[in-house]
Amino acid sequence: MNDEIIIEADDLEIVETRQSPAIEIAAKRGKSDPENLNALYLRYLVLPTIFLTVTLLGGLRIAGDDGAFVFFRPALVCLIFAAILLVLFARSGVLMLDGWFSESFTPLKNGANGLTIATLFAAATQIFNSLLPEQGLTFWIVAFCFFWTLWNNLFADFDPRKLFRSLGGLFGLAFVAKYLILANLTAPAGRSWFEALTENPGQEAITRLLDLPRYSGATGYIQFFAVGLFLLGLYFFPSTTKDK
Repeated sequence: MNDEIIIEADDLEIVETRQSPAIEIAAKRGKSDPENLNALYLRYLVLPTIFLTVTLLGGLRIAGDDGAFVFFRPALVCLIFAAILLVLFARSGVLMLDGWFSESFTPLKNGANGLTIATLFAAATQIFNSLLPEQGLTFWIVAFCFFWTLWNNLFADFDPRKLFRSLGGLFGLAFVAKYLILANLTAPAGRSWFEALTENPGQEAITRLLDLPRYSGATGYIQFFAVGLFLLGLYFFPSTTKDK
């Protein structure tokens, strides 16, 4: 009788020890589910919404004469700059390709990650479209400055913090040059030749010489919001989607 009791007790102990790891794993999963859910919301809902908003606003201009919405398509060089920027993200560790695309991921996850990266590329293209002058000599001067800076950065050692500081300085300088300096040199729209020559002939001459577009001052506010929103999206952008 005593042996049977001991065997039964041992069986009970074995059953309990076999069940306890499963209970612990389930408890851990239950605790991590809210964190994983928030990460999914950020990765596949919040970030694409931010980048798509930047894509829409980056090409928006407000006409200076009647206040109409004008959507300016990006130049081909903006696509090149955006591609170089993604390469910089990969080199600096902001975007780890093996953390976003992997054979271990499901096709659905790889596809969703690809769509998020596509919205990032579209937003980067429109940011360069926003910061580059639309036409004329100033377009080529600023475009060359962008190309020279991005090209040199390809051969420099960057971490995410240094890259963000570099991008912030580059975008800030381009924004000031376009929406503060060049915008103040542009003659207002809706004036006749006689009014332009009598009120401010120098401003009118610079506008025609540099071929500056006559947009409303509200354009600068919109593009300031677009650039800030893009940098905010980069701040929350995860370098990898692998579960820790």
